[in-house]
Amino acid sequence: MSEQTRSETAEQTSEKLVELAKRRGYFFQSSGAYGGVGGFYSFGPQGAALKGNVEDAWRDRFAVQEGNMEIDAPTIMPEPVFEASGHLDGFDDMLVECPDCGESHRADHVVEDNTDYEDAESLPIPEVEEVIAEHELVCPSCGAGLAGQAVEAFNLMFETNIGPGDSDPGYLRPETAQGIFVEFPRLKEYARNQLPFGVTQIGRAYRNEISPRRSIIRTREFTQAELEYFVDPEEDEPDLESVEDVEVTLYPASEQNSEDGGELEITIGEAVDEGIIANEWVAYYLGVAKPWYGAVGVDMDRFRFRQHLSGERAHYAADCWDAESEIDGNWIELAGFAYRSDYDLSKHDEYSDDRFTIFKQYDEPKTVERATVDPDMSYLGPEFGGAAGDVVDELETLAERDRSAFEGDVVEIELEDESETHEIPVEKTGFSVDEETIAGEHIVPHVVEPSFGVDRLVYTVLHHAYREDEVDGEERTYLELEPEVAPTFVGVFPLQNDDDLEAVADDIVDDLRDAGLSVTYDDSGNIGRRYRRQDEVGTPFCVTVDYETIENEETTVTVRERDTTDQKRLPVEDLAETLAAIREGNLEFEDL
Repeated sequence: MSEQTRSETAEQTSEKLVELAKRRGYFFQSSGAYGGVGGFYSFGPQGAALKGNVEDAWRDRFAVQEGNMEIDAPTIMPEPVFEASGHLDGFDDMLVECPDCGESHRADHVVEDNTDYEDAESLPIPEVEEVIAEHELVCPSCGAGLAGQAVEAFNLMFETNIGPGDSDPGYLRPETAQGIFVEFPRLKEYARNQLPFGVTQIGRAYRNEISPRRSIIRTREFTQAELEYFVDPEEDEPDLESVEDVEVTLYPASEQNSEDGGELEITIGEAVDEGIIANEWVAYYLGVAKPWYGAVGVDMDRFRFRQHLSGERAHYAADCWDAESEIDGNWIELAGFAYRSDYDLSKHDEYSDDRFTIFKQYDEPKTVERATVDPDMSYLGPEFGGAAGDVVDELETLAERDRSAFEGDVVEIELEDESETHEIPVEKTGFSVDEETIAGEHIVPHVVEPSFGVDRLVYTVLHHAYREDEVDGEERTYLELEPEVAPTFVGVFPLQNDDDLEAVADDIVDDLRDAGLSVTYDDSGNIGRRYRRQDEVGTPFCVTVDYETIENEETTVTVRERDTTDQKRLPVEDLAETLAAIREGNLEFEDL
């Protein structure tokens, strides 16, 4: 099959999937009665259930099994939070506006869609402008030339006001992470001030995307599942042994920058030993995430981890790897695994009125020398006036940084807003070096962040599960969803509209629901049509109550498996227990 044919086939699959999603209640553009609005989607009954199951699976693996806490923070936060985090100045995409139709587009997407550049996001703006001009790229909407048009940085945050009148400015959070970071002073108390500890959150985030596209892959409102893991960088180490044998496909920056570079098939342990993954904490979470993605239904033949190039890393990330899946011949980001160092907590410690540190107690008390100043304010006040406080701050900082500056008769300082150097007699500074016994020190923890996009994962799971085949001479469409995440686990059908059959079916529905299984009841249309409906929404099993059920001495029903369409007769009294065991992975249908 040619590349063009494969691309056309992939696009056709996506078109069919989007149509199926709308018809069967997975997802659809919101506010359709008012013409719809770009970048906002509603999840229907099937989609909400699938999304909830994916979130529950994530919560089980990354919160419960890892022993981490979970919080639920507000989606609107005051402006100072984002001043501290750097989002006001550094959370931008590249915008180019069409000179004819006025439509705005992401410049890096225009480049990627029409050239060989795969990661135009990592390019500086002047280079993107050069590429647009060199390739004579045009507006995707009207075809007008974009050469010579300015590419500008566009901040993605939604602004709002908090309160009436002279209200305070605020923003809808662009990530759930800041809701965790700003609450660190309290969260550390819940962790008994002991590192390491992790805090998770699953919730909505908002980004005013320039050109949202590809249904729920790129939207303006979406769900994130994030873990912020706080560590002591000098002492805490991950349990690498538990994931060292996990085989992964890596696409490191060195391979991306090489003309003949490619993906590497390697284990987590080997990647760490060879320095391909420099940070052990990042390596650990890649090893945890790989099997989890497979368990929820991502095709591992279309999955990899790609390292960020230096130009595309977020302002807070010392290193970052993305989990990516292949959709329609393109790789899309599913999650980011970043080592954020102490950037976030240091910023909030600097900007806020609280302490974002943890007290680290030494094994044994230490005697240290402390350089301090106790300035003579009767001298500094008349000499510097209102700037005397700034002088004291500079003296304190200098004493901590360079005590040798106080060895002469005078000490020189520069105030932040002045270029002039001031000389102050050392005797007026109260400088001294004293011995002090301390039990520990306050440290700013470092942060490791696995950040998962839930909506994109839902789309990937559906796309990778989409199947077409032929059953009994008829074409069939079905979703080969994993039982753990399928919106409905079992459908129950009475063969005919018969009171006796319907009574047994009702009892079976109650029993299965009591066992914790998601069940749908369907008595509309012929049995084949009902099977096809459940196949199309991905229901793994269907139970049919027929006349053998009520006429034979042993009460049995027909259980049909979705993927193979194989059928078996099973006792009703064991049905709930058997299906529950299959869902938990403790029993295989073919072994019955």
